[in-house]
Amino acid sequence: MCGRYAASRSPQDLVGVFEVEKWDPEETLAPDWNVAPTKSVYAVLERPLKDARDRGPVRQLRPLRWGLVPSWAKSPEGAAKMINARAETVHEKPSYRRAFEARRCLIPADGYYEWVTGAAERELEERGRKKRPRKQPYFVTPADGSVMAMAGLYEFWRDPALPPDHPQAWWATCSVITTEASPEPFASGGGEGGPRSLAEIHPRMPLVLPPERWEAWLDPGRTDPDDLRGLLVAPPATSVRAYPVTTAVSDVRNNGPELVEELDAPEEATLF
Repeated sequence: MCGRYAASRSPQDLVGVFEVEKWDPEETLAPDWNVAPTKSVYAVLERPLKDARDRGPVRQLRPLRWGLVPSWAKSPEGAAKMINARAETVHEKPSYRRAFEARRCLIPADGYYEWVTGAAERELEERGRKKRPRKQPYFVTPADGSVMAMAGLYEFWRDPALPPDHPQAWWATCSVITTEASPEPFASGGGEGGPRSLAEIHPRMPLVLPPERWEAWLDPGRTDPDDLRGLLVAPPATSVRAYPVTTAVSDVRNNGPELVEELDAPEEATLF
């Protein structure tokens, strides 16, 4: 899955990288090294501008709430559980099917976090010890330092309890598409005695799209599910590196660039 990631690049940088045509400076988000579900995140999408005469799609950088709420939902409850959509079933699940056909986006990230249970703690757990095993966070990031463009979906939900002109009447939400993690070795990192493949870290991973597929993925004119599913191919494992980071990232209240600093080896402190 993808339940936490880092997104520290400025909107100006993202506008340039993704060739964005429309961005409102009033919608600027602060750099975030500990993005968690329900937070506002940047997304790149293509759709007509509101109230514009020209109804052609325009590439935009927009803040969306992470945790998709289907347009037909009676309430936003459960949004925090809909942060991920599986690539294998996204075209058929009622919550994602319509968005997959018409409302696709890219969610920029520096990289994402996953937690691995240490070998010593796993052994204690297998012996029937009651202590909760320590989990070491790892950060997965592009090996070349580029922006990680996670494939995503977005939706609009209307709050029936508010009048149409209320500023919070409409929710714009999103979900990250995930796929099976690669068993192949990643570029570098892992730390001493650490995992060497993404599959060793977690069985699932965000589906990252390379630049040559961005235009096709964002194009709202492409609606054929089989055609779109053909775009959901993960890049080679060698395109990313993974390394251990401080367990401070496990607390969503912590935030700062120190959370993505590489450790030489997993932390020794046990968390219970």
